[in-house]
Amino acid sequence: MASHALVLLAGLFAGCVSGIIGTGSSIILMPVLVAAFGPRQAIPIMAVAAVMANLARVLAWWREVDWKAVAAYSVTAVPAAALGARTLLVLPPRVVEIALGLFFICMIPARRWFARLDFRIQLWQLAAAGAAVGFLTGIVLSTGPLSVPVFTSYGLLKGAFLATEAASSLLVYVSKVVTFHEFGALPSSILLQGLVVGASLMAGTFAGKAVVLRMSAGTFQHLLDGLLLCSGLALLWTAMY
Repeated sequence: MASHALVLLAGLFAGCVSGIIGTGSSIILMPVLVAAFGPRQAIPIMAVAAVMANLARVLAWWREVDWKAVAAYSVTAVPAAALGARTLLVLPPRVVEIALGLFFICMIPARRWFARLDFRIQLWQLAAAGAAVGFLTGIVLSTGPLSVPVFTSYGLLKGAFLATEAASSLLVYVSKVVTFHEFGALPSSILLQGLVVGASLMAGTFAGKAVVLRMSAGTFQHLLDGLLLCSGLALLWTAMY
């Protein structure tokens, strides 16, 4: 019961953070879920919860979704995510933990490098990025810090960015959940746990909307880097010990 309560509290906090900065829910929750359920169970649980979290962000910012950008990104990201999820299912749990931890830490300099490039992309480039980020999402679950510069480079900001990135991620995670189900990695018990965790994420997402426009770019950068570092180190600690 204590572990489940901790997961729900972490879900509320994670949903609030992702509702504010557009990413971070998986980064915060993955170490908690791995500790509570193990890496094999944690990833499909988080995939189900991520569907609900992104749905909440779409509902919160419905009128600002750029559907052209969603279509361009998702047409390649959705099949790529399914391929990545299939790849994930054949990897040993210890490898998954180490890969997740290293990936989160490596995303700190990678995200800043993308941000420094400061260039604008077109729809076809958005589709190309969708293929790469979609496949990585299928394997490591959370690539939000990489999708942030992709959508902002297309020219989307604040509510439009939050809504469009969420709608695209929603389709990607649905693809991943379907793949897990098809290969027997999503039994009813894991699906139920994912729905419960997802409900806490949705509640936190709506709570976070109230402060979106008040957060500075500098605060966003520091918060995201801190989340990546702490979650990456926590996952590596779990894998080693």
